Amino acid sequence: MRYLTITLAGLMLAAATPALAQDEAEPAKPVTVTGGVTVTSDYRFRGLTQTDKKVALQGTVNVNHESGLYVGTWASTLDDEVSLPGYGDAEIDLYAGYTKTLDSGVGFDVGMLYYYYPGGADGLDTDFFEPYASVMYTVGPVTAKVGANYAWSGQSGLADQDSLYLRGDLTVGIPNTPVSLLGHIGHTDGQLGILAPDAKYTDWSLGAEIVHKFVKLGVQYVDTDITNDADYADAIGADPKVLFYATLSF
Repeated sequence: MRYLTITLAGLMLAAATPALAQDEAEPAKPVTVTGGVTVTSDYRFRGLTQTDKKVALQGTVNVNHESGLYVGTWASTLDDEVSLPGYGDAEIDLYAGYTKTLDSGVGFDVGMLYYYYPGGADGLDTDFFEPYASVMYTVGPVTAKVGANYAWSGQSGLADQDSLYLRGDLTVGIPNTPVSLLGHIGHTDGQLGILAPDAKYTDWSLGAEIVHKFVKLGVQYVDTDITNDADYADAIGADPKVLFYATLSF
């Protein structure tokens, strides 16, 4: 939230009356717009590279209402040749939902995602919807979150199989510093895990972020349990990876 401070420094009252200063804060706006632009050394979706382990440019814009309702879009460049043949050079995610944090520190977030690949090859089904829900709890500098994403079968991008993604995240802010430590674990079961031998796999990551004003810098170690075969994991982009990213927010 922005604050507008008006200082009446140029106006002085007579003799015994001290100078007056008045600070006026803008009232909270019912609708706010936030967003950012990110450069990352690799775009990993649930542990799998989407850019053939190359740099990706990403951006997001969110429109938030004071009630907790929100809509937004997120976009990223893709690799159309190795990682996602036929999907085109970009992914655009459209979403809408509702989030609320209670006085107890418990929060929740529910919504709907739509994955859209505008440059997909003719005749190739790519797009699909995915509802999501999560519950989080914050105590001091620690926030824990668990959630699930579910995409039902029969959609154009999922054929006849559904997909379930279970996830847990932990964020720990280091007191008196701009640094946070991040942990993530997720489990994919279904169509979106088709690269794994049994369409089920687990991904995880550990990382750290530093935030200063509107700039965020981060590093993450990402890995999966898809296979013990290092050559196969490398070929499908599921091998261990240390990635770096920088975000400018507004």
